[in-house]
Amino acid sequence: MRVLTSEEVQQAEQQALARPGMSGLVLLQRGGHAVAQFCAGHFKFRTVCAVCGHGKNGAYGLAAAEALRQLAENVSVIVLSSSAEGLDPDTAAFCAQQSQEPIWAGSSESFEDAQIQEALQADLIIDAITDSKPPLTPLQLKAIEAINDAFGTIVSVDVPSGVDADSIRPFHQSEQDAVFAHGIITFVAPRQAHVFGELTSGPIAVSEIGVQPALVSNATQLQVISGQEMGMAFPQRLPDAHKGAFGHVLVIAGSAGKAGAAALAGMAALRTGAGLVTVACPQSIQDTVAGFAPEMMTEALPETEARSIAAGAGEMANKLMTGKNAVVLGPGLSQHPETAEFIRALVQRCSLPLVLDADGINAFTGRASELKKTVGERFRVLTPHPGEAARLLGVSIKEIQADRVKMARHIATETGSCAVLKGWRSVVAGASGETWINMSGNAAMAKGGSGDVLCGIIAAALARQAATAEPTHPADNTAWQVHERGVAFLKDARVAAAVHLHGMAGDTARDELHENTVIARDVMNNLAASFHECEVQMERGLFYLQR
Repeated sequence: MRVLTSEEVQQAEQQALARPGMSGLVLLQRGGHAVAQFCAGHFKFRTVCAVCGHGKNGAYGLAAAEALRQLAENVSVIVLSSSAEGLDPDTAAFCAQQSQEPIWAGSSESFEDAQIQEALQADLIIDAITDSKPPLTPLQLKAIEAINDAFGTIVSVDVPSGVDADSIRPFHQSEQDAVFAHGIITFVAPRQAHVFGELTSGPIAVSEIGVQPALVSNATQLQVISGQEMGMAFPQRLPDAHKGAFGHVLVIAGSAGKAGAAALAGMAALRTGAGLVTVACPQSIQDTVAGFAPEMMTEALPETEARSIAAGAGEMANKLMTGKNAVVLGPGLSQHPETAEFIRALVQRCSLPLVLDADGINAFTGRASELKKTVGERFRVLTPHPGEAARLLGVSIKEIQADRVKMARHIATETGSCAVLKGWRSVVAGASGETWINMSGNAAMAKGGSGDVLCGIIAAALARQAATAEPTHPADNTAWQVHERGVAFLKDARVAAAVHLHGMAGDTARDELHENTVIARDVMNNLAASFHECEVQMERGLFYLQR
């Protein structure tokens, strides 16, 4: 889902309005129903108060109030105007359609009126004052103050009033007066403030309301991952499907004391839908890995005296790659010199989609340029945390964290790979040049094994695509380049979806357990709930950036 500017959202709306049978009132009506659906899905309430400005956001608030009358015992509407004459045409039209006369607030002093103070005691308050950039009028500032002073749950329409939707500055660093929202629902597409502004700890959702935002430009060159990408990456299985249709993942991982890393990656691939998984590991830990899950196949590789994979295991690894659709290389492999030599040689030979993680990345410390060497068609995913990224590029962790988007793109360019820079707001910088921000996931996942689970999820997504793809080869070079970029984009998008799925499972695990008690297996075991949630989002057309 592309991150657009406010101007681009307006362009998308204008294009939609040019379609036959479409009107501004229809879009606003859809937005109102989306607000009602969002509120009903997250909050308990019996009474509602919508505080509406004179512009488009006010119209959305009025439409939402009317839709919420079907769900609440009492709905009040406060309009920041002396009369309907001071409203935009669409807002005035929705005022006229209200089942109940709105409460007019034409000045700051109006908020001292008993009727308005009583309305603001509602269980749920809809903030639909403005979507315009600061500065605000004295009346708007007074309304924001009154909303923040109220005791009800606050849901903001578009962005919390007082926030610049196109700003990347975190909300807590701003000195602007703004609404403190418990939840946010926006329309058409997210803006940068939704992604970077840390506007709320509650849910943030997007409803496209029938507009097609993909048809306008994208000045931010950013996307944010939601259930929309999940639905495209993991379509419903056909009734006559067989295990071969979902790919065979090869996991090369583990060493003495780190058998769990290999097992977690393999089990996560199975849980995400891979048809078959084979885990190749040092011979001495094979039985331990096999004991984690009978559904996984295992293969023993020659090992060093330290019980890590030996440099001479390359020939056997080559044979194991035959018939596979994706490879995971790195979890728990250790940094033994022989093992690092094995890793570098295998990466150069592997023509399958490859997920390189942990010690797989560490083997290229100071050798990032070697990852760019290619033999035929290949697609690589690097999944570094900030420390691994810093070692790979020869910079400090502080530099990595100072501009995560820039550094993720730098890794992708430097290595010719799709780079997943893990951490708070993981960044997926694709080999196609596209960049995604992930807003799912939480601090409960900051435990050993979480990255191993992510590797398995990504590999399963790539293996499924590889198992069903029927590549075509356009004749002329220009068409081939376009084709190649399109194929890379589809693979990048699957990686992005996998990252989002991983974070969603972590969020569910945290909510069901506690942030201190979640372990990697809990994340993996909540993948089913995350798949179900994404299916619901696709069905309702309400996509979540965070829940």
